[in-house]
Amino acid sequence: MILKISLLVVFFAVMLTVGILSRKRARNVNDFILGGRTVGPWLTAFAYGTSYFSAVVFVGYAGQFGWKFGIASTWIGIGNAFIGCLLAWVLMGRRTRIMTHKLKASTMPDFFGKRYESNALKIAASAIAFVFLIPYTASVYNGLSKLFGKAFDIPYEYCVIAMAVLTGVYVIIGGYMATAINDFIQGIIMLFGIVAVIVAVLKGQGGFMEAIRSLSEIESDVPATMGQQGAFTSFFGTDPVNLLGVIVLTSLGTWGLPQMVHKFYAIKDEKAIKTGTIVSLFFAIVVSGGCYFLGGFGRLFDGPAIYKDPEMTKVAYDSIVPEMLSTLPDILIGIVIVLVLSASMSTLSSLVLTSSSTLTLDFLKGTVIKKMDDKKQLLIMRIMIVFFIVLSVVIALDPPTFIAQLMGISWGALAGAFLAPFLYGLYSRRITKAAVWASFACGVGLTVSNMYLKFIASPINAGAIAMILGLIIVPIVSLVTPKMKKETVEEIFSCYNEKVEVAEKFVLTDLDRQEDKQEE
Repeated sequence: MILKISLLVVFFAVMLTVGILSRKRARNVNDFILGGRTVGPWLTAFAYGTSYFSAVVFVGYAGQFGWKFGIASTWIGIGNAFIGCLLAWVLMGRRTRIMTHKLKASTMPDFFGKRYESNALKIAASAIAFVFLIPYTASVYNGLSKLFGKAFDIPYEYCVIAMAVLTGVYVIIGGYMATAINDFIQGIIMLFGIVAVIVAVLKGQGGFMEAIRSLSEIESDVPATMGQQGAFTSFFGTDPVNLLGVIVLTSLGTWGLPQMVHKFYAIKDEKAIKTGTIVSLFFAIVVSGGCYFLGGFGRLFDGPAIYKDPEMTKVAYDSIVPEMLSTLPDILIGIVIVLVLSASMSTLSSLVLTSSSTLTLDFLKGTVIKKMDDKKQLLIMRIMIVFFIVLSVVIALDPPTFIAQLMGISWGALAGAFLAPFLYGLYSRRITKAAVWASFACGVGLTVSNMYLKFIASPINAGAIAMILGLIIVPIVSLVTPKMKKETVEEIFSCYNEKVEVAEKFVLTDLDRQEDKQEE
């Protein structure tokens, strides 16, 4: 216990120290929410990855989908790496950095307002972002607290409050730069931690091959493969269709999440995008791939501790990974706690910064509060950080049944509403305001209505469908609705056509080459 507490104290001290040292880089709005747009590729890549993978993934998703799909759940991690990271950086990284700089947009709602010349779109987007980031944040608290309670026997409420206070302090003091530096430190911990945990867990099961053999002997209780042995070690698992839905939501969904795309706004320059892409891919393969791979062995730890009822009929998915880790040596449990704490706090800091800046700059400024200078904006953003944290803590203290439910609702609504108009807005001159409104209505409408009517059984699949529908609806609506002024659109897209003059130091002409050959 002393060892585990010592690790936590050191971790907390480092996070707070970084926040204090970063306060000089948070004296104006641009620095506070974008780090002055001077953040390097390594910090940006780690900030992207650590914001992506939190306790929701490590505890909630890895446990739930590892139980349902077996080793095939590793495909989710692979999808996260190549679609959620690599493809996102390639398709969106450079264009987002250039266009948001041209538009002087600091947030995703701000982008919608300036790209489509509509203040109403900006206000609507800020409201959607704020409302649906709250349950996402609550899910982060929930996942972390399950593991903390297991390791320290600390009441859930105390875990939630302590984590909220610590994160709030360093974000309020140091802004985006503090979160980026802390994300880098937390990312290093996550990389080494997940490898150590996988090795230890498999060793406890007699090694990799013995663990696979034991898993292959378990009969499937999934309707699609009922009674079949070996389904949990098969290539596509027990239910390929639902597995695909999870891959789409958790991989493609990041393209439309404000706190993820925000990382591209702050990166230093175009050159940094290339390095950031490679680093981000490597990070995702190790962390996400490792989490889901580990979760795939969850059924080897079947027992009373992972069920909600004495009859052992209802699995508590959030208890699977903590139960897997409970058999580890104390030093490894300490590392795991710091690992999950790192993953959770990095995501939480990104969420609170995104939500507070969105609410302040896109909703309150110019709408509720007409005049707001730089100093006042900073003050209100810091107040909103406290408000957002308190609100999400209240929800986290009385959460829905399990983590993935919260995550699926948030990701489905946010990515379903924002992904298509943001992505198309970076590439196409023909997207209309009406198409953006249609995407907002589709993403939010489908997700919220499904919460009550449940016409799509899984909230995960509902989120995936909302995103795909958005990608279809936006271009179709754009074909039949009034276009934006051509001059305005051309001015916006001129940012991709800026000419760069390079001094010509040496040119070898065809005539010079011929003379060289003759001399030879």
